[in-house]
Amino acid sequence: MIEMKVFGLALDEESQVPVLILKDMEEKTVLPIWIGAMEAMAISLALNDVVLPRPMTHDLLLHMIQKLDAHVVAVNVTELTEGTYYADIEVEVEGGIRRIDSRPSDAIALALRAKSPILVSETVIEQVANEAKDSSVPAFSSDDTDKWTELLEQFDLNDTKYKM
Repeated sequence: MIEMKVFGLALDEESQVPVLILKDMEEKTVLPIWIGAMEAMAISLALNDVVLPRPMTHDLLLHMIQKLDAHVVAVNVTELTEGTYYADIEVEVEGGIRRIDSRPSDAIALALRAKSPILVSETVIEQVANEAKDSSVPAFSSDDTDKWTELLEQFDLNDTKYKM
């Protein structure tokens, strides 16, 4: 497993889908993961240290883990099959380590809050590198991070209730 960090969020200009950008600690390897808008927001909140008055889902999950006297050891991006990434969350509880199946975006949103390592299988990195050779590489605008920052700045902390 290779430790990686969240380099940032971008927007795929062609599909308009958020992309989570991971880089290894030496910043030599890049791993883009296409994610949903809500997951991008959850990751962006954590990256920007935004504290909301009420816990969002990933905050709630972390609080539950902590209240159960457990802690998040790491998250692992374990597999890439037919364009879908798979991950698990390693939680240390009394009696050992438990692995919990997760989408990578949710696992990473949790890892950022828990300040836990993000690990990626070498096999996944090799697969992505091989697939990148065979296809065009998506272009990301340098303004993409600014778009997420602007979206966060528009977020009103007093307006946290769901509306229908």
